[in-house]
Amino acid sequence: MGKHILHSKIDGQGKPLLILHGFLGMLDNWKTLGGQYAESDFEVHLIDQRNHGQSFWSDEFNYDLLSDDLLRYMEHHNLDKALILGHSMGGKTAMQFACDHPERTEKLLVADIGPKYYPAHHQPIIDGLNALSPEAFTSRNTADAELKKHISDLGTRQFLLKNLYWIEKEKLAFRFNLDVLSEKMEEIGENIAASDTFDGPTLFLRGDRSEYIAQSDLPEFRQHFPQAEMETINAGHWLHAENPEQFFEKSLAFLKNSNIRGNR
Repeated sequence: MGKHILHSKIDGQGKPLLILHGFLGMLDNWKTLGGQYAESDFEVHLIDQRNHGQSFWSDEFNYDLLSDDLLRYMEHHNLDKALILGHSMGGKTAMQFACDHPERTEKLLVADIGPKYYPAHHQPIIDGLNALSPEAFTSRNTADAELKKHISDLGTRQFLLKNLYWIEKEKLAFRFNLDVLSEKMEEIGENIAASDTFDGPTLFLRGDRSEYIAQSDLPEFRQHFPQAEMETINAGHWLHAENPEQFFEKSLAFLKNSNIRGNR
């Protein structure tokens, strides 16, 4: 596979469903749900975005490039059209791709992020990761203990530590490209351009305990996505991990629904 083709895991048969993880995540975050979609007659592509997981690293990082990466991926795998699902940063990539390539986007499902601008808010996590001492990379327990000095929330630490892998004997490294992602923090919050639109079926799934999307945002979102609907599930920002049952149920209903417009 070429250097600039995104790394993925493909499972199941049926309509292609491309799933994009969030900032500092990787395709493994979607392994369980991906398996469920695969059992529901979809060809599921769990994808690592650039500078994440096992995909290529690059000094350049913005949503136009992430959208281009996805187009190159689809061309490489001979996918004419796909259902696109993205969470957080991956949701921004999914929105950008749908606006850039509506003819290749059958449906758009965005998990807990909007097309609007978000001020940089991951700085404490980035600072904590950059402050880790070399000892942090000798064992997973030591890494957690070191990270705990900077990040108190266990769930956040567990999410980040999933990215650790053995680069050599007794030496761990992160799969994400911390240097570039630290430098490109502003890009993560960028909005979709005012003129960008996608007129196909679109669902925003939000967590009721998350501050990323309010129900009142829907009219603004419909300026970009005229067919957009919004559903709320009982969860925070990591809605697919916090409430996978409800996430699966609502997402599957949308992905399987043959009606162009769902219930308002």
